[in-house]
Amino acid sequence: MSAKTLLKNRSSLTHKVRYAVSNPARIAPYLRRTARDSWLRLKHPDHVAYYRAVMASDAGRSPEAAVGSRSHERWLALGEMQFTYLTEHGLRPGMRMLDIGCGNLRAGWRFIAHLDTGNYYGIDISPDILIAAKKTLATYELQDKVPHLTITQDLTFDFLPDRHFDVVHAHSVFSHSPLSVIDECFRHVGRILAPGGFFDFTFDRTEGAEHQVLREDFYYRTETLLALARKHGLEARFMADWETRPHGQSKIRVTNPA
Repeated sequence: MSAKTLLKNRSSLTHKVRYAVSNPARIAPYLRRTARDSWLRLKHPDHVAYYRAVMASDAGRSPEAAVGSRSHERWLALGEMQFTYLTEHGLRPGMRMLDIGCGNLRAGWRFIAHLDTGNYYGIDISPDILIAAKKTLATYELQDKVPHLTITQDLTFDFLPDRHFDVVHAHSVFSHSPLSVIDECFRHVGRILAPGGFFDFTFDRTEGAEHQVLREDFYYRTETLLALARKHGLEARFMADWETRPHGQSKIRVTNPA
Protein backbone atom coordinates (compact mmCIF):
# COMPACT_ATOMS: atom_id res chain seq x y z
CA MET A 1 0.00 0.00 0.00
CA SER A 2 1.26 3.46 -0.85
CA ALA A 3 2.09 6.07 1.78
CA LYS A 4 -0.69 8.27 0.38
CA THR A 5 -3.25 5.48 0.85
CA LEU A 6 -2.11 4.82 4.41
CA LEU A 7 -2.55 8.49 5.33
CA LYS A 8 -6.17 8.66 4.12
CA ASN A 9 -8.88 9.43 6.64
CA ARG A 10 -11.94 7.85 5.07
CA SER A 11 -14.23 9.33 7.68
CA SER A 12 -13.36 12.92 6.76
CA LEU A 13 -15.76 15.06 4.75
CA THR A 14 -12.97 15.98 2.32
CA HIS A 15 -12.32 12.34 1.48
CA LYS A 16 -16.03 11.61 1.07
CA VAL A 17 -16.53 14.53 -1.31
CA ARG A 18 -13.49 13.60 -3.41
CA TYR A 19 -14.58 9.96 -3.54
CA ALA A 20 -18.11 10.91 -4.55
CA VAL A 21 -16.84 13.14 -7.37
CA SER A 22 -14.55 10.35 -8.63
CA ASN A 23 -17.17 7.59 -8.22
CA PRO A 24 -20.64 9.07 -8.88
CA ALA A 25 -22.22 5.64 -9.45
CA ARG A 26 -21.44 4.69 -5.86
CA ILE A 27 -23.20 7.65 -4.24
CA ALA A 28 -26.68 6.08 -4.16
CA PRO A 29 -25.48 2.70 -2.75
CA TYR A 30 -23.45 4.55 -0.11
CA LEU A 31 -26.43 6.65 0.94
CA ARG A 32 -28.62 3.54 1.19
CA ARG A 33 -26.00 1.78 3.31
CA THR A 34 -25.58 4.85 5.53
CA ALA A 35 -29.34 5.01 6.14
CA ARG A 36 -29.52 1.28 6.90
CA ASP A 37 -26.52 1.39 9.24
CA SER A 38 -27.86 4.43 11.06
CA TRP A 39 -31.12 2.60 11.71
CA LEU A 40 -29.30 -0.54 12.87
CA ARG A 41 -27.09 1.49 15.23
CA LEU A 42 -30.18 2.95 16.85
CA LYS A 43 -31.66 -0.52 17.33
CA HIS A 44 -28.39 -2.13 18.48
CA PRO A 45 -26.09 0.19 20.50
CA ASP A 46 -23.83 -2.78 21.37
CA HIS A 47 -21.26 -3.28 18.61
CA VAL A 48 -21.55 -7.07 18.38
CA ALA A 49 -25.35 -6.92 18.15
CA TYR A 50 -25.07 -4.14 15.58
CA TYR A 51 -22.61 -6.01 13.38
CA ARG A 52 -24.64 -9.21 13.67
CA ALA A 53 -27.58 -7.25 12.24
CA VAL A 54 -25.35 -5.90 9.45
CA MET A 55 -24.29 -9.45 8.57
CA ALA A 56 -27.90 -10.67 8.60
CA SER A 57 -28.83 -7.93 6.14
CA ASP A 58 -25.83 -8.53 3.88
CA ALA A 59 -26.05 -12.34 3.99
CA GLY A 60 -29.71 -12.16 3.03
CA ARG A 61 -28.62 -10.72 -0.32
CA SER A 62 -25.39 -12.67 -0.83
CA PRO A 63 -23.30 -14.62 1.72
CA GLU A 64 -20.21 -14.20 -0.45
CA ALA A 65 -20.65 -10.43 -0.66
CA ALA A 66 -21.33 -10.36 3.09
CA VAL A 67 -17.79 -11.58 3.73
CA GLY A 68 -16.31 -9.04 1.34
CA SER A 69 -16.25 -10.83 -2.02
CA ARG A 70 -17.97 -9.11 -4.94
CA SER A 71 -17.89 -12.23 -7.11
CA HIS A 72 -17.52 -15.98 -6.69
CA GLU A 73 -14.14 -15.79 -8.40
CA ARG A 74 -12.95 -13.21 -5.88
CA TRP A 75 -14.37 -15.33 -3.04
CA LEU A 76 -12.29 -18.27 -4.23
CA ALA A 77 -9.17 -16.15 -4.77
CA LEU A 78 -9.27 -14.56 -1.30
CA GLY A 79 -9.80 -17.92 0.34
CA GLU A 80 -6.90 -19.45 -1.56
CA MET A 81 -4.68 -16.48 -0.63
CA GLN A 82 -5.33 -17.00 3.08
CA PHE A 83 -4.84 -20.75 2.83
CA THR A 84 -1.61 -20.54 0.84
CA TYR A 85 -0.08 -17.99 3.18
CA LEU A 86 -0.89 -19.98 6.30
CA THR A 87 0.35 -23.29 4.91
CA GLU A 88 3.56 -21.57 3.82
CA HIS A 89 3.91 -20.15 7.34
CA GLY A 90 3.47 -23.19 9.52
CA LEU A 91 -0.03 -24.70 9.25
CA ARG A 92 0.28 -28.50 9.19
CA PRO A 93 -2.49 -31.14 9.03
CA GLY A 94 -1.98 -32.35 12.58
CA MET A 95 -2.49 -28.90 14.08
CA ARG A 96 -5.67 -27.74 15.79
CA MET A 97 -7.01 -24.47 14.39
CA LEU A 98 -9.47 -21.87 15.64
CA ASP A 99 -10.84 -19.66 12.86
CA ILE A 100 -12.35 -16.49 14.37
CA GLY A 101 -15.00 -14.96 12.12
CA CYS A 102 -15.03 -18.03 9.90
CA GLY A 103 -17.88 -16.58 7.80
CA ASN A 104 -19.21 -18.86 5.09
CA LEU A 105 -15.88 -20.75 4.96
CA ARG A 106 -14.28 -18.70 2.21
CA ALA A 107 -10.90 -19.98 3.39
CA GLY A 108 -12.33 -22.39 5.96
CA TRP A 109 -13.27 -25.12 3.50
CA ARG A 110 -9.65 -25.28 2.38
CA PHE A 111 -8.43 -25.39 5.99
CA ILE A 112 -10.91 -28.18 6.80
CA ALA A 113 -9.75 -30.24 3.81
CA HIS A 114 -6.08 -29.73 4.78
CA LEU A 115 -6.38 -30.47 8.51
CA ASP A 116 -6.85 -33.84 10.14
CA THR A 117 -10.41 -34.82 11.04
CA GLY A 118 -11.87 -32.75 13.86
CA ASN A 119 -9.02 -30.22 13.96
CA TYR A 120 -10.93 -27.20 12.60
CA TYR A 121 -13.04 -25.01 14.88
CA GLY A 122 -14.83 -22.03 13.33
CA ILE A 123 -16.68 -19.36 15.31
CA ASP A 124 -18.73 -16.38 14.17
CA ILE A 125 -21.16 -13.88 15.67
CA SER A 126 -23.64 -14.32 12.80
CA PRO A 127 -26.07 -17.26 12.71
CA ASP A 128 -26.99 -16.32 9.15
CA ILE A 129 -23.43 -16.65 7.88
CA LEU A 130 -22.97 -19.95 9.75
CA ILE A 131 -25.98 -21.36 7.91
CA ALA A 132 -24.20 -20.39 4.69
CA ALA A 133 -21.04 -22.04 6.06
CA LYS A 134 -22.87 -25.33 6.46
CA LYS A 135 -23.95 -25.12 2.82
CA THR A 136 -20.32 -24.55 1.79
CA LEU A 137 -19.33 -27.57 3.83
CA ALA A 138 -21.87 -29.72 1.97
CA THR A 139 -20.90 -28.26 -1.42
CA TYR A 140 -17.30 -29.38 -0.96
CA GLU A 141 -18.36 -32.70 0.64
CA LEU A 142 -16.29 -32.20 3.78
CA GLN A 143 -18.75 -33.63 6.29
CA ASP A 144 -16.41 -36.51 7.17
CA LYS A 145 -13.82 -34.00 8.43
CA VAL A 146 -16.24 -33.23 11.31
CA PRO A 147 -15.45 -29.50 11.66
CA HIS A 148 -16.89 -27.55 14.57
CA LEU A 149 -18.98 -24.48 13.64
CA THR A 150 -20.19 -22.44 16.60
CA ILE A 151 -21.85 -19.08 17.16
CA THR A 152 -20.29 -16.76 19.72
CA GLN A 153 -21.23 -13.52 21.44
CA ASP A 154 -17.75 -12.31 22.34
CA LEU A 155 -14.04 -13.12 22.12
CA THR A 156 -13.46 -14.36 25.67
CA PHE A 157 -13.24 -17.98 24.41
CA ASP A 158 -14.68 -19.05 27.76
CA PHE A 159 -16.12 -22.25 26.27
CA LEU A 160 -12.78 -23.41 24.83
CA PRO A 161 -10.02 -25.40 26.62
CA ASP A 162 -6.66 -24.09 27.81
CA ARG A 163 -3.55 -24.45 25.62
CA HIS A 164 -5.52 -26.25 22.92
CA PHE A 165 -5.05 -24.47 19.58
CA ASP A 166 -1.82 -24.48 17.60
CA VAL A 167 -3.15 -21.85 15.20
CA VAL A 168 -5.68 -19.08 15.79
CA HIS A 169 -6.71 -17.13 12.70
CA ALA A 170 -8.82 -14.01 12.21
CA HIS A 171 -9.16 -12.60 8.70
CA SER A 172 -11.15 -9.37 8.23
CA VAL A 173 -12.36 -9.45 11.83
CA PHE A 174 -10.40 -6.64 13.49
CA SER A 175 -11.03 -4.49 10.41
CA HIS A 176 -14.66 -4.43 11.63
CA SER A 177 -13.95 -4.19 15.37
CA PRO A 178 -13.56 -1.33 17.84
CA LEU A 179 -10.44 -1.42 20.00
CA SER A 180 -12.39 -2.77 22.99
CA VAL A 181 -13.18 -5.99 21.07
CA ILE A 182 -9.54 -6.43 20.03
CA ASP A 183 -8.43 -5.81 23.61
CA GLU A 184 -10.85 -8.50 24.81
CA CYS A 185 -9.43 -10.96 22.31
CA PHE A 186 -5.82 -10.26 23.31
CA ARG A 187 -6.76 -10.59 26.98
CA HIS A 188 -7.95 -14.18 26.47
CA VAL A 189 -6.25 -15.64 23.39
CA GLY A 190 -3.05 -16.49 25.24
CA ARG A 191 -4.95 -18.95 27.45
CA ILE A 192 -6.15 -21.08 24.53
CA LEU A 193 -2.89 -21.03 22.52
CA ALA A 194 -0.92 -24.27 22.73
CA PRO A 195 2.83 -24.04 23.47
CA GLY A 196 4.52 -22.82 20.30
CA GLY A 197 1.18 -21.77 18.80
CA PHE A 198 0.51 -18.52 16.96
CA PHE A 199 -2.35 -16.15 16.24
CA ASP A 200 -2.49 -14.43 12.83
CA PHE A 201 -4.91 -11.58 12.18
CA THR A 202 -5.44 -8.96 9.50
CA PHE A 203 -6.39 -5.34 10.02
CA ASP A 204 -6.97 -2.16 8.05
CA ARG A 205 -3.78 -0.16 8.49
CA THR A 206 -3.36 3.58 8.57
CA GLU A 207 -0.30 5.69 9.23
CA GLY A 208 -2.47 8.74 9.80
CA ALA A 209 -5.25 9.34 12.29
CA GLU A 210 -7.04 6.20 13.47
CA HIS A 211 -10.68 6.32 12.43
CA GLN A 212 -13.80 4.33 11.58
CA VAL A 213 -16.46 4.50 8.87
CA LEU A 214 -20.11 3.70 9.67
CA ARG A 215 -18.91 1.59 12.62
CA GLU A 216 -18.25 -1.09 10.00
CA ASP A 217 -14.64 -0.38 9.00
CA PHE A 218 -11.93 0.49 11.53
CA TYR A 219 -8.44 1.73 10.67
CA TYR A 220 -5.56 1.29 13.13
CA ARG A 221 -1.89 2.15 13.30
CA THR A 222 0.40 -0.87 13.50
CA GLU A 223 2.02 0.45 16.68
CA THR A 224 -1.35 0.60 18.44
CA LEU A 225 -2.05 -3.10 17.94
CA LEU A 226 1.51 -4.21 18.70
CA ALA A 227 1.44 -2.26 21.97
CA LEU A 228 -1.98 -3.63 22.89
CA ALA A 229 -0.79 -7.22 22.40
CA ARG A 230 2.30 -6.57 24.53
CA LYS A 231 0.13 -5.11 27.27
CA HIS A 232 -1.37 -8.58 27.66
CA GLY A 233 1.99 -10.34 27.76
CA LEU A 234 1.95 -11.41 24.11
CA GLU A 235 4.70 -11.05 21.54
CA ALA A 236 3.62 -9.48 18.24
CA ARG A 237 5.27 -8.72 14.93
CA PHE A 238 4.19 -7.15 11.67
CA MET A 239 4.15 -9.69 8.81
CA ALA A 240 5.67 -7.62 6.02
CA ASP A 241 5.59 -10.43 3.45
CA TRP A 242 1.77 -10.46 3.55
CA GLU A 243 1.91 -7.00 1.95
CA THR A 244 2.98 -8.60 -1.33
CA ARG A 245 -0.43 -10.29 -1.65
CA PRO A 246 -3.17 -8.48 -3.62
CA HIS A 247 -5.19 -7.67 -0.53
CA GLY A 248 -5.94 -4.31 1.08
CA GLN A 249 -5.29 -5.35 4.67
CA SER A 250 -2.13 -5.89 6.71
CA LYS A 251 -1.22 -8.79 9.00
CA ILE A 252 0.24 -9.27 12.48
CA ARG A 253 1.34 -12.51 14.14
CA VAL A 254 0.97 -12.93 17.90
CA THR A 255 2.63 -15.59 20.04
CA ASN A 256 2.47 -16.36 23.75
CA PRO A 257 5.96 -16.49 25.31
CA ALA A 258 4.50 -18.21 28.39
